[in-house]
Amino acid sequence: MKDNFSDKSHLYKQFRPEYPSELIEFVISNVSNFDLAWDCGTGNGQIAKEISTHFKKVLATDISEEQLLNAEKLENIIYSKQAAEKTNFPDDSFDLITVAQAVHWFDFEKFYNEVNRTSKNNGIIAVLGYGKLQIDPEIDRIIDQLYTKILGDYWDKERKYIDKNYSTIPFPFFEIKSPSFSNTHSWTCQQLIGYLETWSAVKHYIKKNKKNPIDIIKPELLSIWNYNETKEISFPILTRIGKIIK
Repeated sequence: MKDNFSDKSHLYKQFRPEYPSELIEFVISNVSNFDLAWDCGTGNGQIAKEISTHFKKVLATDISEEQLLNAEKLENIIYSKQAAEKTNFPDDSFDLITVAQAVHWFDFEKFYNEVNRTSKNNGIIAVLGYGKLQIDPEIDRIIDQLYTKILGDYWDKERKYIDKNYSTIPFPFFEIKSPSFSNTHSWTCQQLIGYLETWSAVKHYIKKNKKNPIDIIKPELLSIWNYNETKEISFPILTRIGKIIK
């Protein structure tokens, strides 16, 4: 698995959007036992924190030690640095396995083998994520210029799964139909820029060109959006939820 997220890992906790409570409630509504959950690719522990209120214990893993150091610390969450495709967890352990904004980085076949090995029969897997944000037509056009024209060649090939709303990822489980969800926040322009700084393609651009691509769009962005003015930001939520039948 690639590690694009150790660099500036503190920004993820500060600027990455959280998931709506309705989504968490829907995932939980499909679970029948609440002993043990695994949050894989936990990053800063956003989903681990949310599901920990329902489970006796949550085991949360990531390959980035820097992300884990910035993760939410709660008594019933145990963090460990492990790859998604090979863990030290026993067979038939988990009632729920969650993956948020990370599955597209995994080796699908190896990860799903690990899911089948470590899940209990009739356990639930919830693959979650969010797509490209939307604000209003004028600002969306500027963001799209950054996303497509400036950063187009700097996105990893795995980004295509996000652009297709996770509809093209392999998913060899008994799929549970999910309602549509969106994630809405009230952000300042400063918060938006902070979020854009976490994009992996931005980091790739900076590494190659020694300059920040956000500076290209910032003058036009600030000409129509005052730095501390708030606007409604909407992220489409991506979901693939399934039952693991052995």
